[in-house]
Amino acid sequence: MTKSVTVYCSSSNRSPKVFFEAAAELGKSLAEREITLVFGGGNVGLMGCIANAVMQHGGTVRGIIPRFLEEREVAHYGLTELHVVETMHERKMKLAEWAEAFIVLPGGFGTLDELIEVITWRHLGHHRKPILLLNIDGFWDPLIAFFETLASRNLVGSNHGSLYRVCSSIGEILSILEDELGPEE
Repeated sequence: MTKSVTVYCSSSNRSPKVFFEAAAELGKSLAEREITLVFGGGNVGLMGCIANAVMQHGGTVRGIIPRFLEEREVAHYGLTELHVVETMHERKMKLAEWAEAFIVLPGGFGTLDELIEVITWRHLGHHRKPILLLNIDGFWDPLIAFFETLASRNLVGSNHGSLYRVCSSIGEILSILEDELGPEE
């Protein structure tokens, strides 16, 4: 069985250069390890960057994009597979279903929505897949601090940190993926 990870990330072309560099490095690393990239199907922002990096290095990319975003996010037609679906819910279900792990790069409201949803699903026992946040330039620090606020007010359990892992490097993510999904074949 092919290993696959879903990557959630920004569709903004205005993201900082360091985010684009990390997306390109992660894409190259996934391709080199023969890990299939599953993502939102766009050809813009960090989404397009990581997909292009995987493809440029001989990897496999499965994109999923809703029909109404096909033009808006400039659907990426140069992928191994591009699936056009009818709704965001259908997209999110396939992104979760096709993943063996989730990697979350910096992003906006859509990325936050996807992250919170997979954390909630893991909390509820819907899946046991690793959720890895790549903390580029401290991007996730404010959200993690907010999660601590939720815990301090007894709105989430004190063990909420066991639902996800904050990673400081791509090397750390790759090590966790190897531990969780098994070594390269």
